[in-house]
Amino acid sequence: MRARIALAMLAVLALTAAGCGAGGDESSIVGKDTLVIGVKPDQPGLGVKKREGVYEGFDVDVAKAIAARVAKGATVRFVDAPSAKRESLLESRQVDFIVASYSITPERKTKVAFAGPYYVAHQDILVRRDETGIRNVRDLRGRSLCKVAGSTSWRRVQEERGVPVRLVDGESYSDCIAKLRNGQVDAVSTDDLILAGFAAEQGNAFKIVNARFTDERYGIGIHKSDIEGCEAINKAITALYQDGTIPKLLKKWFDGTGLELTDTVPQFEGCD
Repeated sequence: MRARIALAMLAVLALTAAGCGAGGDESSIVGKDTLVIGVKPDQPGLGVKKREGVYEGFDVDVAKAIAARVAKGATVRFVDAPSAKRESLLESRQVDFIVASYSITPERKTKVAFAGPYYVAHQDILVRRDETGIRNVRDLRGRSLCKVAGSTSWRRVQEERGVPVRLVDGESYSDCIAKLRNGQVDAVSTDDLILAGFAAEQGNAFKIVNARFTDERYGIGIHKSDIEGCEAINKAITALYQDGTIPKLLKKWFDGTGLELTDTVPQFEGCD
């Protein structure tokens, strides 16, 4: 009798533990009381950390607008999401989602899910104002190009287009901009929104070459199991374009930079 009771209790405990584990794996951002959102801390115009817990930029504003729609009334907390740590932050559920100039790629989609894109940027090149020899991606041949850990931008120059460049490691794009200013590299190549933000911050020191050579589909990174949350974010993005919110935010942060901005809803990737 005691043996049967003991076995029954063990079975109940096992089911309870299994249920708790499943609930943790299947939890969604939809309707949560608190959302932790990863953003960049060092990209002018997109995400800049002003002080602990306080960030500003286009991506930050988009994240706030999305949070207000997928979890109304939720408390929002922002944390740093550097390029090299984005997948691990999502996989370990340290963040609920990430809005951080996060280009959707097949490799990344094996680890995390993406809602959106919420904007399609284009890879371009930033050089010093007095540079006259770099007018397109082919002109980077033999030049030094900054390589940021966790970013794929350098691959699109060296590997996809076969341009032989000398890569110089940078901890972040802020570090690369410092290297460009100091003459340690000849160019920085990444998304035009990122470059525009840095160019505006640095005054007349740099110029964008305006030689677009890729489409960079900025997605909202989310845990791979949260299909409900992904679909809710897609609905939010559509609504934010339709009511004019995202076009207004683009103008707020990038008007006057010379970039041609898109104000139509991008074609979504799907949440499967």
